[in-house]
Amino acid sequence: MTAYLIAIVEVTDDAWVPGYAGVVHDIAAKHGGEYLSRSGAIDTIEGEDLDATLVAVIKFPDKTALKAFVDDPEYAPHSKARQDGSVSRFYAIDDTDIAGAIPYLPKAS
Repeated sequence: MTAYLIAIVEVTDDAWVPGYAGVVHDIAAKHGGEYLSRSGAIDTIEGEDLDATLVAVIKFPDKTALKAFVDDPEYAPHSKARQDGSVSRFYAIDDTDIAGAIPYLPKAS
């Protein structure tokens, strides 16, 4: 079942950004990850503004692959640098429909 990593990042020290941005997409790809977006163009449509510099959405084949990316030793120093230079929130979701009303999405169990 497809899984998505949603990363909401507020950069507090941008020293880590070039090294991270240059290689982390390759580490994600090693686990079947594909960036759908890594954007700073965040427009609030409804609700409170998001305190973020960027939002990234990465598609993985499943949550096991997503977790393998997050736990990859090659990713560890980049993760640490990001954590030290930002306030980050990472979320994992699958591709199900909790209401079961969208015909092209699997119904959540």
